[in-house]
Amino acid sequence: MSRIITSLAEIAEGYDGLFCDLWGCLHNGVRPFEEAVAALRRFRSEGGRVLLLTNAPRPRVQVGRQLDRMGVPHDCYDAIVSSGDAAQAGLLSGSFGARVYHIGTERDATFFEEVAADIPRRVEIQRVPLAEAESIVCTGLFDDETETPDDYRATYLEGVNRGLKFLCANPDIFVDRGEQRLYCAGALAAAYAERGGEVHYFGKPHAPIYTLARQRLNEVAGEEIADDRILAIGDGILTDIAGGVGDGFDTLFVAGGLAAEETGMRNGQPDPAQLARFLDKHRLSPTASIGMLR
Repeated sequence: MSRIITSLAEIAEGYDGLFCDLWGCLHNGVRPFEEAVAALRRFRSEGGRVLLLTNAPRPRVQVGRQLDRMGVPHDCYDAIVSSGDAAQAGLLSGSFGARVYHIGTERDATFFEEVAADIPRRVEIQRVPLAEAESIVCTGLFDDETETPDDYRATYLEGVNRGLKFLCANPDIFVDRGEQRLYCAGALAAAYAERGGEVHYFGKPHAPIYTLARQRLNEVAGEEIADDRILAIGDGILTDIAGGVGDGFDTLFVAGGLAAEETGMRNGQPDPAQLARFLDKHRLSPTASIGMLR
């Protein structure tokens, strides 16, 4: 049974670094959570390092700008690693060809245009129509407020029939923006795979993003932080928690995010029995669980 705690401070002394998810933990897509900001500030004030680890399909610089617009203060974190960073590295390695069909909003164009200096460019990428593409790159839906994965059935059919690889820059299935639940790139990737397509994932719970996260955390710390001194925090049981467990980290499950209904959230904390059933269903046992990050 996962230990239920009321604050990060209860277990913080066991860790030197945090891999903290964004959406559902630090903010809701509209505003930051004040208690979460305070918890991360407290951890840093006691010598810890905080790396924000997100499945956002955009480069980390763009993610930082989004956090600035939302009002997330810089003093609650040290660095950012995004799924977009890991996916860019995969795409620019040449493994997906040079001509790609992009599924996603135009606000995600920075995925192709804004590349960090530490990511090698082995190929020049062109966005082309599907009929001319060597692969598909998905950062999200064209319109995530109105569309569903079913709207892309013709794309799946052509892509699978032509043997096009599908690069998924955000493995999340859905996300909550304020009170609205929206589909993410992971939902389209799952549908593509169900039809026999070849899908490549670069965000949580998959290894590439954790390799980048370790490197970046050690850079900001100025030393190597052992895996058993890193705590992975998140509200995605199949992304944040499965990924953290799979990569050998202790994990803190934020039950009041995506799984708030299933875990029976009341008065800011999960119902122990419902939480236990939820975790048993997914065959995962986080090191600890909490209602919301605080």
